[in-house]
Amino acid sequence: MDSAVERLRPVLLFGGTTEGRELAARLAGRGQRTILCVATDYGREVLEPELLANPCLDVRIGRMDAEEMRRLILEEELELVVDATHPYADQVTRNVRKACEKTGRECLRCLRPRSGEESSGDMGVRSGAESPEGGVVRVPSVQAAVEWLAARDGNILVTTGSKELATFSQLPDFATRVYARVLPTLPSLSACLDQGLSGRHIIAMQGPFSEETNRSQLAEFNCRFLVTKDTGDNGGFREKVRAAGEAGAVALVIDRPETERGLSAAQGLSADQVMERYEQWRRRQHV
Repeated sequence: MDSAVERLRPVLLFGGTTEGRELAARLAGRGQRTILCVATDYGREVLEPELLANPCLDVRIGRMDAEEMRRLILEEELELVVDATHPYADQVTRNVRKACEKTGRECLRCLRPRSGEESSGDMGVRSGAESPEGGVVRVPSVQAAVEWLAARDGNILVTTGSKELATFSQLPDFATRVYARVLPTLPSLSACLDQGLSGRHIIAMQGPFSEETNRSQLAEFNCRFLVTKDTGDNGGFREKVRAAGEAGAVALVIDRPETERGLSAAQGLSADQVMERYEQWRRRQHV
């Protein structure tokens, strides 16, 4: 490896998202030593073989609290930290921010854009209250979604992952009304089984999904509601909402956590903007 590259401090990247994989590939491809932290083995498995073979990439698996992150930053003498975790992984984002504040390190938040109300119109569905033709309804939390659904009849396609199933299990007739689409991993399947779901009520697939796939599943399971998070275009949000509109179902959207609301442009960066800031940081290293 070039001696100039060797002198660069590693970049710490918290991933587990499409943006995280993209940034890992771009940084390692630039010859930048990168420590990529993912929460689970699955986060490593979805990386491209070529990326895993890149000697500039060091993948670390396992969840960390703020103190563990702080120690990692100091032990590896890291100066630049990039948080490219999921928009709804709010606890991880809080921990990253706290660790960077305690160590005085620069932290860049790579955050996929939130769908605006204008996007709902572009998708051919109406934002607001439920109607016979479907629509988009936004709620502030998973618990609020459960309370909203509890007052209504009909099958539900839950696409928010396995972690929230314990909350959804509060629903009347949960095991017969809910069809959960989760990652094809043992922990996800175990979470479904633990909450009483089985058979056709467990859809283990890797997304994001096309509009046709979403529409087909809504029809197959006769679902009146599709529950989703506002994951942005990279998370297949647009395809979900369009499919719900076509199927005459309600898209029940769980809004982003408080940690991600109201971020300024400087705080919520695209992958391209992160790379621009990285190049500025790299030039400051006088390499």
